[in-house]
Amino acid sequence: MFPSISLAQEIGLAVLLVAALVWVLGLGHMLWDSRFHHPEPGACEGVAVIPAQRSAATHPMESVQLTQAEEEAFAGLIRTLPLR
Repeated sequence: MFPSISLAQEIGLAVLLVAALVWVLGLGHMLWDSRFHHPEPGACEGVAVIPAQRSAATHPMESVQLTQAEEEAFAGLIRTLPLR
């Protein structure tokens, strides 16, 4: 094939090219499948992604009483946060 490289190098080059071709075909197949894959309609209904929020009356350690100054400081902090 190439007069300046040995037979072992030619075989290595051929194996490398075949491996690269298989990789590209596999990647294309994976991307093609993910592009058109639509999950079944009822697949995620049984699992809660975000658990329901518990009320403050559930456990006394889950609520904190703030003083008026702390509430005002917290409200001021929230106002400084950017809204996207």
